[in-house]
Amino acid sequence: MPIRVTIELSEEELQILETIIKKGSDWRERDRAMTIKLLHEGMSTADIAKQQGHHVESIRRRRRRWLKEGFASLPESPRSGAPQKISLEAQQLLSQWVTEEALTSRYLLKKLKDECGIEVSDRCLHQTLKRLGFVWKRTRYSLKKA
Repeated sequence: MPIRVTIELSEEELQILETIIKKGSDWRERDRAMTIKLLHEGMSTADIAKQQGHHVESIRRRRRRWLKEGFASLPESPRSGAPQKISLEAQQLLSQWVTEEALTSRYLLKKLKDECGIEVSDRCLHQTLKRLGFVWKRTRYSLKKA
C-alpha cells in the first residue's frame, strides 16, 4: 500500500491554489498547483503521478519544494544559458534608434559596433528586437500581378 504524505494548507492557501489552477497563465504553474492540491487531499504520490502523467520522483520533488519554498516553488525557475550579448543600455539605444526611423539590420549592426563596441550576429539582433516588441520583416522585391 502506498504511503500517503498529506500537505496541510490553510483555507486562504487553498483558495490561492484554486485560483492558480483555474486562471494561471503558465500551464506548468497550474500543473504544480494541482499536484499540491492533490497532496493536500491525501492522494498518494503514485496515484498523482499516474493521473498527471509524471514520474513519482517528480511529485516527491514538488512536495519537497513546496514544503521548503511555499508558493515560490510554483513558477518556473530561470534556465541556464549564455548571458545576453546585448546589454540593457545597448537594448535601450537600439529601441530608440528603431523608433526614430526604419533602419536596416546591416546599419543597426554597424551602429552597435561603432557606438557600443558590441559585435553580434544578424540573428542575435533580430531576436533582441523581437524581445523588445518589434516586428522584423524582410523586404520583398517582386512585381505585382495585374
